[in-house]
Amino acid sequence: MTSWFEGPLAAFDTETTGVDAETDRIVSAALVVQDASGLRPRATRWLVSPGVPVPLSATAVHGLTEEHVQRHGRWPAPVMYEMAEALFEQARVGRPLVVMNAPFDLTLLDRELRRHRASSLGRWLERTPLHVLDPRVLDKQLDRYRKGRRTLTDLCAHYGVELTDAHEAAADAQAALEVVRALGRRFPARLERLSPAELHSLQAVWHAGQARGLQAWFALNGTEEPVDPAWPLRPGLPAAA
Repeated sequence: MTSWFEGPLAAFDTETTGVDAETDRIVSAALVVQDASGLRPRATRWLVSPGVPVPLSATAVHGLTEEHVQRHGRWPAPVMYEMAEALFEQARVGRPLVVMNAPFDLTLLDRELRRHRASSLGRWLERTPLHVLDPRVLDKQLDRYRKGRRTLTDLCAHYGVELTDAHEAAADAQAALEVVRALGRRFPARLERLSPAELHSLQAVWHAGQARGLQAWFALNGTEEPVDPAWPLRPGLPAAA
């Protein structure tokens, strides 16, 4: 029987105006679907004119300028609908969704839906649960004592995954998907026996523990930086920005 990590997977990634999921905006996103390991993936891409300036600091990361997204991007409202519909479809067919650092990307999409659609990601998925696989959480749990950074670029280097165009949404999504497959092959005894649904529940617990550990490390080093333990989606604020 084929292990789940060799079977159908999808992956979602965004590029944004910044790193605050509450206030920043999506400028590009991609959903990559692969029916089995080694098969050609299918990618859906979105380019958004976010309605706010794209800072030069963000452009330096993903290469998308304000002029480019204003000229070629689409108005956010229909794009956010399409993204939510695409994620709902993954849930409907039971295809696990890989999201690197899921609390950022999924929370950002949720806030965009609230902002432009008077909706929420939770509303889209309330009857059909989405099984999320977060390579960052999985790697921290399965290889918790390894030193060093754990960005997508670092994970790709560690697990031998090719990342040819970092910070392009489809390339990052595909790389994150391949990292999850590589994790399954590296730790089969710990992952084969668990279903994606079981892993989804476990990752919420693991991430909370990882957040507490990071919070303690910050406190030890005199940093007053809060770490949100919620995964894969942070609860909505009373009034999202």
